[in-house]
Amino acid sequence: MPLSTSVMVSREELLEILDEAIERLPDELRAARWLLKEREEFLAKVKREGDDILDQARARAERMVQRTEVVKAAENRARKIVERSQEQSRKLRNEAEDFCDQRLASFEIILERTMKMVESGRAKLQGASDASGEMPRTAPDASLPPDAVGPGSSVFDQDI
Repeated sequence: MPLSTSVMVSREELLEILDEAIERLPDELRAARWLLKEREEFLAKVKREGDDILDQARARAERMVQRTEVVKAAENRARKIVERSQEQSRKLRNEAEDFCDQRLASFEIILERTMKMVESGRAKLQGASDASGEMPRTAPDASLPPDAVGPGSSVFDQDI
């Protein structure tokens, strides 16, 4: 209405606009709902992919940790085996050295007895040849083995 605060609207025009809006509204709503559904499906797909990636990363990290633990355990075991082997090696070396020392000491005693017997035999030979007036025969070389002198030698008939 002119010169008043009231607004006058044509009822027919307003009803036409509302009808047109109602007719268009379902298409726009369907399109909006479809967009929302597409968005939700996309978000769900991205979330699944993200979860899969995280699961793979966790599994890989776990395998890496297990490998690290396996490596540490293997290194630990290897270190213990090496230490045990070194200890056994030291023990065997000491036992071998003791055995060799015992054998060498025994051999030394036998050699000393043999040297005394050689000296005694040479002295007897020199004494026997001096008394008989014969030319002294040279005693067998001490560096020769006992069987090189021959059987019947009085020097080697004695007990060792």
